Amino acid sequence: PIFWKRRVPGGKRGSRPVEAVTMGLPDVISIQPLSMLPQAEVVVPGSKSLTNRALIVAVLREGTTTLKNALWSEDTRLMVSCLRALGFKIIAEPDPKESCNRTLIVRGQAGRIPRSGTVEKPLELFVGNAGTAARFLTALVCLGNGYYRLSGSKRMHERPQAGLIRSLRQLGYHLAAEDNRLPLVVEGAGPKQASCEVDLSESSQFASALLLAEEAGGWQIQWKEEAWKQSPYVKMTSEWIAAMKRGGAEFSIEPDASSGSYFWGVNALGMPASKNGAKVSVRNWPRSGWQIDADFPKFLTQRRELSRERDLGDSIMTAIVLAALGEVPRRFVDLARLRAQECERVAALRTELTRCGVRVVEEGESLTVFPGALRPTVVETYGDHRMAMCFALLALRHPGIRLRNPACVEKTFPNFFQKLSDQPPFGLGSAIRDGHSGQKLEGKELMAK
Repeated sequence: PIFWKRRVPGGKRGSRPVEAVTMGLPDVISIQPLSMLPQAEVVVPGSKSLTNRALIVAVLREGTTTLKNALWSEDTRLMVSCLRALGFKIIAEPDPKESCNRTLIVRGQAGRIPRSGTVEKPLELFVGNAGTAARFLTALVCLGNGYYRLSGSKRMHERPQAGLIRSLRQLGYHLAAEDNRLPLVVEGAGPKQASCEVDLSESSQFASALLLAEEAGGWQIQWKEEAWKQSPYVKMTSEWIAAMKRGGAEFSIEPDASSGSYFWGVNALGMPASKNGAKVSVRNWPRSGWQIDADFPKFLTQRRELSRERDLGDSIMTAIVLAALGEVPRRFVDLARLRAQECERVAALRTELTRCGVRVVEEGESLTVFPGALRPTVVETYGDHRMAMCFALLALRHPGIRLRNPACVEKTFPNFFQKLSDQPPFGLGSAIRDGHSGQKLEGKELMAK
């Protein structure tokens, strides 16, 4: 954190203690609603999903790989930190076009894991609440020779890991984990000519973790064809691996479509345009087909039902919150996986929309949102970056909606609130204020740390 010092109001220099104040986002913020829809083209940082997949592929390749426009946020920094702890050389160079991107130069080891620990002292890897890091690294360290202990945040220790552990045990590896969750200890035993089945029901990241290490490990992965077709994130993994095999030594990470959904969503807030044809868009919007959330703009229309499995990924949360401002009730189905992510997202969305005055009906793994008048409140974000960014949209439309713990956006989009505050055409031009004092926040004060 960055600090500056300030005298207590009313005190003379030297007569009162000086308090340290942390620069960065306070615990509660308010967002000034937009009066007009701006004309803006926002740059969003690189895809978290692609960055962490690319890092695993790169360390398993031979030679040096350069990843441009790679996301530099909490989740990707945790991945890089763990890979460095494993002995891989990774250089992170600033990106002059986007402060939350980096150019990552990765020295691959052709399937070899340079470092390991002993049974008495396993090599420690801390993954925070990064699901991709937790799952991908669990499979990766099986290729090492020694012992590795993976641990994370309290929430990460609650999230599912059993399906991946079961698959790796089928391959012949030894993993010790209480209740088949983190923290766990993996005994790396190098490549094994073996096969396993993969269960996609809890998390598609289990299959992605196995796919990323499959060739280096000599593994054969078996699954049902229909399960493969229903998992856009597994398809992303497979196609990204193939692209890096075909390509040379330099790759560009496309913008994060889930993060971009919040800016496309501004167009659905129901405000007059600042000028004819004004809209908010995202620069270099991905068109590869790798990210399911790249389809988000076409779902801004009031379609009555959307599926988490067939239509959208994490950006379905954006659509759920925007439904509060729509004209007709909308139903969102197949939400089971949202329950086991950064927080119990189904319950969190229902609870916080209700707190905002919106009627929400939860039935099984579905939510139905009935549009209605919003009321002022403080929204709990549950330490979940997507909860904070989704409800920021409501704050852009309705005065009096404040966000608690906004710094949780550091996970995937540290400068999100800077983008809201920057003037068009690079941002939305909203004022972000300390939720207690009302003081306007600017510059580094808007960066999540």
